[in-house]
Amino acid sequence: MQARRSLLLLCLAALGATAQETQPQPDTAQVIDDLLARPAAGRTLWGIFVRDLGTGETVYERNRDKLFLPASNAKLFSTALALSRLGADHRFTTILATGGKVDEAGVLHGDLRLVGGGDPNLSSRALPFRKRDEFRPDRLQPMRGLADAVRDRGIGRVSGDVIGDGSRYVWQPYTRGWSHADTLQGYGSAVGALVFNDNRIDVRVLPGATGGPARVRVLPLLGFYELANRTLTMAGRHVGRSLTARRGDRPGEVVLGGQIASRSRGRTLRLAASDPARYAALALKKALEAAGVVIDGRARSQLLLPDRLRSLRSGSGWRPPAGGATIAELQSVPLQEAIRVVNKESQNLHAEILMREVALHESGIGSREAATASMRRFLAEAGLGSTEFFLRDGSGLSRHNLVSPAAMVRLLEHMWNLPEREAYLDSLPVAGRDGTLDWRFRRTAGEGRIRAKTGSMSHVLALSGYASGSGGRTLAFAIFANHFGLASSSTRHLVDSIAAALARPAPF
Repeated sequence: MQARRSLLLLCLAALGATAQETQPQPDTAQVIDDLLARPAAGRTLWGIFVRDLGTGETVYERNRDKLFLPASNAKLFSTALALSRLGADHRFTTILATGGKVDEAGVLHGDLRLVGGGDPNLSSRALPFRKRDEFRPDRLQPMRGLADAVRDRGIGRVSGDVIGDGSRYVWQPYTRGWSHADTLQGYGSAVGALVFNDNRIDVRVLPGATGGPARVRVLPLLGFYELANRTLTMAGRHVGRSLTARRGDRPGEVVLGGQIASRSRGRTLRLAASDPARYAALALKKALEAAGVVIDGRARSQLLLPDRLRSLRSGSGWRPPAGGATIAELQSVPLQEAIRVVNKESQNLHAEILMREVALHESGIGSREAATASMRRFLAEAGLGSTEFFLRDGSGLSRHNLVSPAAMVRLLEHMWNLPEREAYLDSLPVAGRDGTLDWRFRRTAGEGRIRAKTGSMSHVLALSGYASGSGGRTLAFAIFANHFGLASSSTRHLVDSIAAALARPAPF
């Protein structure tokens, strides 16, 4: 009797599954229209374009040709440019060289020069990319290897300075359209050719005695900024003023203010060093001293200033400084691995570096002007019209950036048809699995079937990429939401619902 009942239940389940499979799927366009008809969507400017990459059919469009702020969707452009121009196997090289003679006593009479080659991952970052294990605990790891190379050469003392040479790119640390408030934050770092630890200083703030200042720990502790601690520890769980960091009145001073609850587990403020090359030189100097090498001089930077150049649009290329001897070279991971960090983690600084490197290769100068010219040429080749985009940076931080949904999809189509397709696809976050989409789309049709780049800033959300649709087809899509007044979480839910409507049970 029990066996009959089990067989009957199995048959009913099979019939139910068949009926569900044969039931007509709702029209994708109608689903999206219904989502945008909700009151929560009404005061938002929407730009959406979806195209079938196999047939060229337009699946959905709304304001496809209007211009929108793309936020970090701009990284889809900068990583595509770098892959296409530099190649998936391109590597960056950092050089450590002497600037003088070494005597029999092991004294280097001159400077030590760390020459930046544009490596965005001169850090203890664990690669291949792993979000949960991003950095190894010893942040000075790459510098310790260089310090060991110095010691192995028999150098026990440096009479001169440790120079961080960032002259590979023109010193134009920030881009038009960036907020001044961004530039002290880790996400708004100054751009340079020599960058250590993402140019990031982590300030860990922990509660102290109630009524007294908070405890502060800095990682790595290099003394780049002088920290003035004006925080307060407040009893309980809640505070009246959030923790803040701002530039002080004196050069090199950063003031920590606000309050932290006595029951808090602590907060980390991520600051950006204002001179990346000097920051890298400080890290190398500390590693050298830890290895027993005495440094008589100081850590300083050498930069290529724009007012010393005839043109910022073209140049004669770049060569490492002549003279001295090379002690060691550090080679980066291939570009196809480096762009995984850019797109999966939405790493602003790295995206800007890629733009400068392409400019140097194409125009002989690593400047903002040459970088935007390289982008214009590349997008013209991809079939984008000159009025469909205005891109002033590679990261998306600039509020001068504008892109149409149609232009974004055209870029995605272009990359789909290039030999670099797999490297580009592999760099994108996978819905519900990794990167900036690791917590989104879980338990939805989009989980594992969407590869897309996120984008967000005040009153701006964006999501563009590829979706695996019904019948094994692949869709390229762009979804922009601008000028919304709701909580960003409400608009993000709508964006994700629209993207999930494109996905169907067919694996990538």
